[in-house]
Amino acid sequence: MRLFPSTGAPATTGLRRTGRAAVAAGLLVVTVLTVLVLTGGPGTTGTAADDGRDRASGHLPLGPAELAEQRTVTVLAPGVEHLAIRRGGASPDERWTLTVGLGTSEAEVAELRRRVREAGHTPVLSDVVGADPGRRDGTGPGTLVRVGAYAGEREAEQVREELAERGVRTRVQHTSGDGRTATGPWSVHVLVIDPAEFEGRLTADLAAGTVAGRETVSSLVGRTGALAGVNGGFFVLGERDRPGQGIAGTEGDLAGVSVIRGELLSEAVNGRPALVLPDGSGAEATIRRLRTRLSVRVGGASHEVTGLNRRPGLIVNCGGVGAQTPLARPAHDWTCGNAHELIAITPEFGARAPGGAGHQIVLDGDGRVTGVRDGGGGPVPADGLVLRATGDAATWLRRHATIGSSVEVTEDVVDVGTGSVLPRSAGTSVVNGGPLLLRDGALALDPERDGWSPRDIAATDRTEWFTDWYLRRKARSAAGVTADGRLLLMTADGDQPDRGIGLTIGETAEVMRSLGAVDAVNLDGGGSAAMAVDGTLVSSPSDAAGERPVADALLVLP
Repeated sequence: MRLFPSTGAPATTGLRRTGRAAVAAGLLVVTVLTVLVLTGGPGTTGTAADDGRDRASGHLPLGPAELAEQRTVTVLAPGVEHLAIRRGGASPDERWTLTVGLGTSEAEVAELRRRVREAGHTPVLSDVVGADPGRRDGTGPGTLVRVGAYAGEREAEQVREELAERGVRTRVQHTSGDGRTATGPWSVHVLVIDPAEFEGRLTADLAAGTVAGRETVSSLVGRTGALAGVNGGFFVLGERDRPGQGIAGTEGDLAGVSVIRGELLSEAVNGRPALVLPDGSGAEATIRRLRTRLSVRVGGASHEVTGLNRRPGLIVNCGGVGAQTPLARPAHDWTCGNAHELIAITPEFGARAPGGAGHQIVLDGDGRVTGVRDGGGGPVPADGLVLRATGDAATWLRRHATIGSSVEVTEDVVDVGTGSVLPRSAGTSVVNGGPLLLRDGALALDPERDGWSPRDIAATDRTEWFTDWYLRRKARSAAGVTADGRLLLMTADGDQPDRGIGLTIGETAEVMRSLGAVDAVNLDGGGSAAMAVDGTLVSSPSDAAGERPVADALLVLP
């Protein structure tokens, strides 16, 4: 810390490959090759319609086997390829509809139906596709109560507004996202990095250059001159100041472990999976479950450090340490609280520390206390850091750290499986994610362990949230590692019936396996899912406002 053999997709037919490589200083040669019959994985190429063979043929395991699939591979540099896949097309049977709510019991379904009828409409029932991890019999979470089936989104919006005036809140959804067998369309982009040939640098980087900032992936790729980039891990979207369901804290705050250029910038959601890149070559990339261990020592006294580069008392996705409430295990999109925190703020957070109550000290680059104050805020020294404490931790800090004191802050990133400390160098990157998708080639989905439990968080039933986030199709991003050590970075467009209907979490795992991954982890998705090549966005944002600024990204640099 400051202070201190290919398993890729086999044969396709009539693919087109575009290649680009510098053959002399400043000289770029572009070649285009059309291949009629071709075998191999993402490292071989082409574009053309598929004949719809099963997954063993390398096609995406989405929809009926006979769907047409088109693949295009562009060589960005030696060892780096961009694979674009289009599969299937929109079905005339899919419609826009209004979802009133999810009933998990007959009584709840009956109440939702009653509200719809009193508003002058006919309720439509639809069982949720997918298993509820809290039900031993493997059944789904419940029944959706809906209104209408509309050809256009605008028509559905008009009915939504009418129902809202009558006191019935609804959400506009497209039935292609329900998780049933669909015909698509699917639009998937994959970056394939082969460290045996890659001569550039692969790294995670902060958007806008600070933790407390956001930037689009396409802007970050363009600004850094990267060949390509994909959005990274979960983060705080919008300022909120209290614990509870949803995410709270400083906008841009990384909601999980983050290591950039060897520096730990955010503590782990303990036990959740993350992508680990040991150095900038892309070699030996792994998916690991991690925790962080941090402490501060003044003289002979020591105290646990509960967080990095965030506001005290707001632990996004939970899974922290200390007096955390209401629970210590991961809980996605839930912000836990802690009234007794000791937080370290490094220069990467931004120019000024977060404000608020408590006690704060400032350390120079040698670990000497140069400033003491009650309350937060103030500048963060460029070569030191700020320690901010609340509750009992503030009492401890006042007692032990005074002007001139020597303070030592230590930290480790620990592999949960082995208990070993993760080695780090100046090229090490770690990007938070979840849930775990694949382990050793097998599905590894465990929503309870990774924080997607649909219930039992502060006596709150999150079944509807779980259904929408986990079981419905959404835009997704994921990272995976193949048996021969190649790194796969994937995005899938979602919430766009005419372009890409997205993936369920289960489908995301299957897609990564079909691409050749043996280990894989889900990254941030939804409106955050984005891939840019040469500074140009190649994925299609699911947010109506366009590409969403994110907190960090994975960059492939020349």
